[in-house]
Amino acid sequence: MYKKTNRRTNNLLSLVLGLCVSGCITQSKFFDTLDYKKDWETIQSSLPAYPQTENLIAFDAGPTAQLRYFIDTKSISVDEKRVIRYTIVAKSGQGASNVMYEGIRCETRERKRYAIGNDETHSWVRANNSEWQLLEMLTQSLAQRELAKFYFCPRGLVVSSPAEAIRALKAGKHPLVDR
Repeated sequence: MYKKTNRRTNNLLSLVLGLCVSGCITQSKFFDTLDYKKDWETIQSSLPAYPQTENLIAFDAGPTAQLRYFIDTKSISVDEKRVIRYTIVAKSGQGASNVMYEGIRCETRERKRYAIGNDETHSWVRANNSEWQLLEMLTQSLAQRELAKFYFCPRGLVVSSPAEAIRALKAGKHPLVDR
């Protein structure tokens, strides 16, 4: 009886191990369609227009946020890989602002910064560190975590369209979020 149970256990373990290995093999590596193997000039042509004040919607970045945050509604896009891209504007009480074009992968809760805005020339400059980074690992990404949790990635899903994202921003949260 011990041999029979041991054989069943070994068969079950072999099956589970085989499924795990095949699952890893079939998962394809994620390639960002915006910038994968592209030079800066090509990427620049894919960037949105510089944000205009009339297209900005404020959002709540949480109780500890020291800046006011806005999303440029004209810049929001959702691509075929389910990456939501947007322009975020952070403004201080003294009027200084930072402008960034970024993307969020809801599936993995990662953020990537593609470009930084130059307020004097109203143009984009390539971000120095343009790698996918976990939102939880970045202390300076409070606003992006709030965007992901309450507006763009409700319950870990990605919004299906820019219009859905804009509705969530205007409402103060996505309808699937309990807050």
